[in-house]
Amino acid sequence: MTDTFDRATKRIRFFSLQALLFTAMLTGTTPPAAHAQSFEHATKDKVITALPALEKLAQGIVGGDRVPGLSIAIIYQDEVVYLKGFGVREEGKGEPVDADTVFQLASFSKPIASTVAAAIVSEGMASWDSRMADIDPSFQLYEAYPTTQVTVRDLFSHRSGLPGSAGNELEELGYDRDAILQRLRQVKPSSSFRSGYSYSNFGLTAGAVAVAKAFGMSWEDAADAKLYKPLGMSSTSSRYADFLTRTNRATLHAQLDGKWRALAKRDPDAQSPAGGVSSNARDLAQWMRLQLGNGKYNGKQLIKEDAIGSTHVPLMPLGKNPVSGTPVFYGLGWNVDYGKYGEVWGHAGAFSVGARTVVSLLPSESLGIVVLSNGFPTGVPDGLANAFFDLVMTGKTSRDWVADWDQIYAGLFGPAVETAVARYGTPPASQLPALPLSAYTGTYGNPYIGRAVITEKDGALEIRLGPEGKAVFQLSHFDRDLFTYRPYAEMPTMPFVVSFAIGSDQKATEITLDDLNDLGLGLLKRTGN
Repeated sequence: MTDTFDRATKRIRFFSLQALLFTAMLTGTTPPAAHAQSFEHATKDKVITALPALEKLAQGIVGGDRVPGLSIAIIYQDEVVYLKGFGVREEGKGEPVDADTVFQLASFSKPIASTVAAAIVSEGMASWDSRMADIDPSFQLYEAYPTTQVTVRDLFSHRSGLPGSAGNELEELGYDRDAILQRLRQVKPSSSFRSGYSYSNFGLTAGAVAVAKAFGMSWEDAADAKLYKPLGMSSTSSRYADFLTRTNRATLHAQLDGKWRALAKRDPDAQSPAGGVSSNARDLAQWMRLQLGNGKYNGKQLIKEDAIGSTHVPLMPLGKNPVSGTPVFYGLGWNVDYGKYGEVWGHAGAFSVGARTVVSLLPSESLGIVVLSNGFPTGVPDGLANAFFDLVMTGKTSRDWVADWDQIYAGLFGPAVETAVARYGTPPASQLPALPLSAYTGTYGNPYIGRAVITEKDGALEIRLGPEGKAVFQLSHFDRDLFTYRPYAEMPTMPFVVSFAIGSDQKATEITLDDLNDLGLGLLKRTGN
């Protein structure tokens, strides 16, 4: 298996947009000022004039079945100027999306988490430079020095050295947040401390949880107390259970055989600060007001300017935006993009099971847009945000932004899936027979993945993974001691390899789970029969 294919397949379920769209596409960094262009500033009339063209684009996208549903919020100079939904919450059911439809935000949760953290920092209960060793001594990295020195700022800017995928596979297996954060200490760093960027869901989660702990609350309670309630964001939560109580909520959709299908659900509670917020356009409009007001909301300074301003400072270079070519940096839970209209604060979000979201703020113009959708893969949210800024600033779109972003997303996983299906979808014609199935059955494990129990059922092998063995999958024989399984409902054709190493007694001594081996921790040794 090639290295490119290996990396791509292992990130399919819990991929990070920033890693795939920016870090993996580094083309160098140009000084921000080099991309500034002269243009007329936004006005209220220009914003209002742009809205019909934006709405026509959105209607055409939904009418063309490019996403099942969309919801859009727009802010200009502290005023909500647009709130509207398009399409349906779930294919085949007909309930319309509106401004109150609640969507899962995925990684769009990160700038919201940094807002909550900034509110706590503002009160002096912690600082961006608080060391984890001081505010949450239970958190440890692989090496001693980073463990003693890593700060909240390091974790929110993804420069701790923790590999980006660390913890994602454990979440998929059903481990809770505490178990995942405790196991991160077993993961070798992907770079030396503070020298490299690696977008980490559970690194940011660790920093956010520690800040809330310094405040004397759980993360979920802190988010309620410090952000959602003060802004009246009554439909917003960092708990998946709350999302499920919303009657007006969007269902996740993934593409299968050219059609949008509600194939899977996604409980992101384990990484709630990094990907677990659910909200609607109406609530997020209020959050955009707070951001563009530098912590001021309805005339009151809710968060100190220096605390929230720190989140927008570019810290780690990401290279260039894959569509616009403009330089992008990461701050604290924010991308900072230096585009043709100036500095942009933004963040994308996605679940491969069916969510795509984006926020894009143009602070120099006091202008912001949120686009929420309930489908993956699609570049619609990013494309609509780019098109809107064009419409406001120049009166027309400079390119087909949606098509360009669609092309980026369509190319993320398609080739990897095709390669996997071609290589492992059908056993070879000269297939070697497996050993008796009893040679493979038994219990295997390591401290990171935990236990894997292989049993025989109805003449085939079955594997049980995760806490209490609740993740259960059938293994299909491929060739001699190689088997495959298909763990992802939204990609039922995607095979992953399970390989057995056989000892001198003709019994398996260890197994390697290919999709859990991104960090080299997918090898599990036999621990019992």
